[in-house]
Amino acid sequence: MIEVRGVGQRAGGGRRTLRDVSLTIGSGELVAIIGGSGAGKTTLLDAIAGVRPPAEGEVSFNGGAGAFGYVPQDDIVHLEMPLRRTLRYAAGLRLPAGTPPELAERAVDAVLKALALTGRAGQRVGSLSGGERKRASIAVELLTRPRVFFLDEPTSGLDPATAADLMRLLRGLADAGTTVVLTTHHPPDVAVCDRVAVLARDGRLAFYGAPDEAREEFRVTGIEDIYLRLAEAEPHEWEGRFGAGPVPVAGPGVGAFRQWALLARRNLDLLSRNRLTLAVLAGSPVMVLAMFAVLFRPGAFSPESPSPGATVMILFWIAFGGFFFGLTYGLLQICTELPVVRRERLTGLRVGPYVLAKAAVLLPLLAGVDALMLGVLRALDRLPAMGWGTYAELFVTLLLCSLAALALGLLVSAAVTDPAQATMALPMLCFPQVLFVGAILPVPVMAAPGRWLSYAMSNRWAFEGLGHSLGVERLWGSGRSPLGPPLLASYGDTFARAVAVDWAVLAGFTAAFLAGTCLVLARRT
Repeated sequence: MIEVRGVGQRAGGGRRTLRDVSLTIGSGELVAIIGGSGAGKTTLLDAIAGVRPPAEGEVSFNGGAGAFGYVPQDDIVHLEMPLRRTLRYAAGLRLPAGTPPELAERAVDAVLKALALTGRAGQRVGSLSGGERKRASIAVELLTRPRVFFLDEPTSGLDPATAADLMRLLRGLADAGTTVVLTTHHPPDVAVCDRVAVLARDGRLAFYGAPDEAREEFRVTGIEDIYLRLAEAEPHEWEGRFGAGPVPVAGPGVGAFRQWALLARRNLDLLSRNRLTLAVLAGSPVMVLAMFAVLFRPGAFSPESPSPGATVMILFWIAFGGFFFGLTYGLLQICTELPVVRRERLTGLRVGPYVLAKAAVLLPLLAGVDALMLGVLRALDRLPAMGWGTYAELFVTLLLCSLAALALGLLVSAAVTDPAQATMALPMLCFPQVLFVGAILPVPVMAAPGRWLSYAMSNRWAFEGLGHSLGVERLWGSGRSPLGPPLLASYGDTFARAVAVDWAVLAGFTAAFLAGTCLVLARRT
């Protein structure tokens, strides 16, 4: 049973969206929250569910909340994967630690059967109909047999027959002992509910009781007419189906390492099924390498006739290439599935394993791209012939550069609200890494604000580390080009620092950006 006492909520600027709402939801009841647009239906639902705790009053679950499910209005499931695989990953994250695989599979089978989705188990979620995707969202929550179930406008966008089917399902869940609370704009939904909470336009509770009593209270013949009053001042037999499924044994939640491993597998699965993403991941390195090949002439590092200007640009664009790959790989990783993360956070998902799983899947890809870039440039004589030790140093520097950029991309992806904002952020993140790295204008000759700003550019440390490993000081100082000594003098001791220092700085950037990603994600979810 849920007790709501004196609940109030405020929006930005202190505007009140709920006012002194008090009601009692009995165990196993199906309750609808209705009201006009902006009346605070979702706000009240989120306050009861604990998604956004109320600013005033309190909500208590007598007997303990136990497992609960929350389904927001949007269908927040990954669209790229088959339905059964999606539910398997959800079961791995939500069922108690130590749940045998066969019991998890039986739980998946049970919800597929209960929601009449068994025949769609092998289909990609994105190819399902609107009603089937809605049931897929509900299936994710039903895996843990929640004692309390919250749904925000579950019938929104569904045709009348599909909406009626869904409401019969929820009625069956309530009859089986699950407390179900939902918001709705669809008057026929209310007819199958035990109680209805009617919110006035200012967020006050106008009525709470049985639907028939609501019609009497508002002196109307139909639920839809209540909205006018407020403005003025069967294909499947759902009932009992889910009750036959296996009940997972209660126990501690999934540990951090298991979450990380499961999320890493899911990320890899999603990545392999998204052709557009794969095309971008594979295409951008090929494009950049092709530009390098036509932009720079061979032999720029030759001691007999070095080209200091070309050397600087080659070093810079290699570093920037590693930065660009990491940044673009990370920018769209979180913002595209933020609703899924928010939902999974309600069921115990930790942000640390989630963020590290993203990095773990993308790091091998970045390592392959960085190694390919160095190998191709060496084969084309855009880099000098040097020993394996030197190229190992170059690879480590470039990989740390890519990893720091990946972490920055994840941070921005966690902070923005949609992919369009992430795309708009790309040039703003790249331009400073071009201007303040020290290639176009050496750091020692920059104005003081520019020099201080350069310390915050991760690409600077990769550029300088690459220059140290390739010995540009020796090359410029002993070469025949008259540009060498003056250029070397303008750079001062830029390339004199041990490469291990540059590695440490890049690792520090990575750790700071990943920690920032976790903090932002925790705050937003």
